[in-house]
This record gives sequence, structure tokens and C-alpha cells, in this order.
Amino acid sequence: MDWDGRHRKKERLRTETLLAQIGNGREPRTGAISFPVYNSTAYQHPALGESTGYDYTRTANPTRTILEEAIAELEGGDAGFAASSGMAAIQTVMSLFSQGDHLIVSLDLYGGTYRLFEEVWTRYGLSFSYVDLRDEEAVKAAATPRTRGIFIESPTNPLMRVTDIQAICELAKKRGWLSIVDNTFMTPYCQRPLELGADVVLHSGTKYLGGHNDVLAGLIVTRGEELSTQVGTLHNAIGAVLSPQDCWLLMRGMKTLALRMEKHQENAMALAQFLGNHPAVDGVFYPSLQEKERRVQEKQSDGFGGMLSFRICEAEWVPVFLQSLQVLSFAESLGGVESLVTYPATQTHADIPESVRLKVGVCDRLLRVSVGIEHLDDLTGDLSQALDQARCTVTTGKGV
Repeated sequence: MDWDGRHRKKERLRTETLLAQIGNGREPRTGAISFPVYNSTAYQHPALGESTGYDYTRTANPTRTILEEAIAELEGGDAGFAASSGMAAIQTVMSLFSQGDHLIVSLDLYGGTYRLFEEVWTRYGLSFSYVDLRDEEAVKAAATPRTRGIFIESPTNPLMRVTDIQAICELAKKRGWLSIVDNTFMTPYCQRPLELGADVVLHSGTKYLGGHNDVLAGLIVTRGEELSTQVGTLHNAIGAVLSPQDCWLLMRGMKTLALRMEKHQENAMALAQFLGNHPAVDGVFYPSLQEKERRVQEKQSDGFGGMLSFRICEAEWVPVFLQSLQVLSFAESLGGVESLVTYPATQTHADIPESVRLKVGVCDRLLRVSVGIEHLDDLTGDLSQALDQARCTVTTGKGV
């Protein structure tokens, strides 16, 4: 990316600087620090056969261009594309495949992705194998002559399983598969899959990149001219592009991503330890807790993220626990400054058949926490009282 005037870039700046400087110096006529929102849907042609580079806003929009260039640079890619949601971003990338193609997919992944694959794309002739991508031999065993791609979540949603992205992408490259990584949980501040060999990176920008639970967005980053051109054609043809106002909101959120991720991770590590020692908790899932996964995470990422899951001892305790929360909110999202608790069985993974859900480990005792940036003592205090309330109410019929 070539910046004008005093902002001409000769070498890659640090990620914190790139984030804070999104849009700065890109509007030379007025010098606006916050890049303007261009709401126009149509753009005047200078003459017949000439264009300013902007003709119709579905194809290109000046505000969206700044966002797309920013995410491409942050991820180390060749092109970026802003979509109307994270699922719209996945839908666009899946359109690269053809009838009869087969994909290998992370075993436990976001239920909305599973729903899209199994309820939509199977009707168009695609097939999917769900594999624990920590096991390279299992990946090889799942391959068929029709395998054309591999879809990776790392850490996975909601069990936080860590895949060796570089190893799996190297395998994919040898086999001629397209490697796609959903990087929503880690963000480019912590993890850059393209630098590890991935072909495509996806984000639900709604989550950490936006950071404030106020914008719905998806992002795609591609590596290589041919692939970037293909995705660009699909992005324009499908038309699920991000509106100018939402592009601006997303850029505003991204400016503080570095600060927020540091606090998210600090709080999450402390809460993982706290929950691991609580008598009402039977297992905590966080990338730093398993030795083998921690080594992989440390190799490929700068941190462990702000997401964790845990199993409460009894499924009967779940309703009381959720009703007793006072600081954390029972809500179905993640990545915002506010801490949220999700019950995957009835929320994010409700569309996965119960037998499949239980087989992969998403049981009725599992709770997922998106750890916010509140004071740690308030978070631990709220979780502690809610867990105690749930245990005592169900066991004795009386609250704490």
C-alpha cells in the first residue's frame, strides 16, 4: 500500500501503528484524520470510457477501499474485501468451489458455519469431512480425490483447540488444496495465517475488530493475484458488500484493537486460572492450558486470545448460573468490550444435531465466555457468586 505525501510508506510499520493510523493521510483535499463516509451509490464518469476508479458502490466505494486496504496490510495479504457479515464473507469464499468438491473442516467450529455448509452448500453438491486438525494423519485419512480445500478455525469455537496452521497449510499446498483460516478469535494483532502459508483469511469483523457490539461485518484477505481476482469477481457478483457507514464504524473500532486485545487476554488468562480452581467447574478450555497446544500457539501467535470455555459440574445448574450473572451478560456474540457468556447448546451451536454436537464435545454443561475489558476483580466476583448461587440453589433449594 502506497501512502501519499508525508505518509508514504517505505517499510511495514508495527501493527499498533497501522491500526491507529487507518485512514489517516488518505484524504489529501481536506486532510481529514478520520476518513470520510462516502454514501454516494453512483459516481460521475469524466468522459466516455473513463473512470475515477469508482463507478457503482457495490463494485467499489472510497470508504470501503480504505478498510479493505487496511485489513490486507494488517494480515500481510494482497487484497482485502469487506462483506456485510462474517457469514457473507464465508459464503463469498465458498463460491470458489464447484459441484462435487470436498472440503476438510475443523471438527468443532462455529455452528453458523456448520449450518451454511450442511444446509446450503451440500444442496449444491459440496461435501464436508469434520476432522480434528490437530491430528495430521487424520487429515490425510479424510482426504478424497475430490478434496479441494481445508477450512481451519484456530482456536476452534467453542473448545479452543489449536491447529498447527503452518503444518496443515503446508500439507494443503502439497495436495493442491485451498487453505482457508477463520482468524476471528485471534485477529491480525495476534495471529497472521497468511504468513503461515494460508491462502485465504476470514474474519467476522463484528467481533474483536469492531469491538463494541455495534456493527455487523465480515472481512476476507487473499494471497496471490489470481486468487485475489477470483474473489474480487465473486464479491462484486454476489454483492454482499459492507455499507460505507459500517466500514467507518469498523475502522473506528480497529484503531483501538491493540489496546483492547492486550486487556482481553490479560483478563482471560486470569479467569481461566480462577475457573480451573472453582469447585463448581469441571474443566476449562483455553489455549494456554494444554502443554502441546500451548507450544503450538506460542509458535504461531502473539498471545492466547480473549475467549475461553468451561464445563459447569451439572447441567441443571446452568439456568440459575445464567440468571444470577450481574456483570457478565448472557448474550450470543463475542469480542466486544463487555464480557458475554454464551450457552452453545441452545445458541451458537443449536443448529448442529445433538448427536454430532455431543460427539465433538459441545455438551449441555459447556459455557463460553467472551472476556471483556472490565476490572478483573468484578469479573471473578460475578462468576464466583453466580456459580455459588447455582450450586446451592439446585442442591439445597435455597440460594446462597
